[in-house]
Amino acid sequence: MSNLTYSIYEGFGERSKQHFNYSQAVRIGNHIEVSGQGGWDRTTDKCPEDLGVEVDQTFDNIEHALKKAGGTGLDQVYKLRYYITGSMDEFAGPVERVMKERFKNHSPLLTIVQVVSLFGNMRVEIEAEAYVG
Repeated sequence: MSNLTYSIYEGFGERSKQHFNYSQAVRIGNHIEVSGQGGWDRTTDKCPEDLGVEVDQTFDNIEHALKKAGGTGLDQVYKLRYYITGSMDEFAGPVERVMKERFKNHSPLLTIVQVVSLFGNMRVEIEAEAYVG
């Protein structure tokens, strides 16, 4: 079995580890799994009011977590799992835009699950899986 290498990033990641004892990502051999990321500012922990900005910041946080775990970025992501608090009608525009902008060279697997609520004022949380081999 491969060794597990857990990673956290500065700011929000450090505070999450301290208060809730969880990591932002784990590397298992040539795979990286990223814990659910939201659109929080990594320094202030605040989420933007604009949904499009929140989705963009969520992907910035995913990419940051991947790089901290030894990946190169979103080009290695093969699977995404979105958790959203609103209807797909509300999220369709931001999801379509960000998938086309951030994944120009490949189309990762995608699952979208509607949930009742997320932590704080978050409206979206995304988990990612990447192959770095």
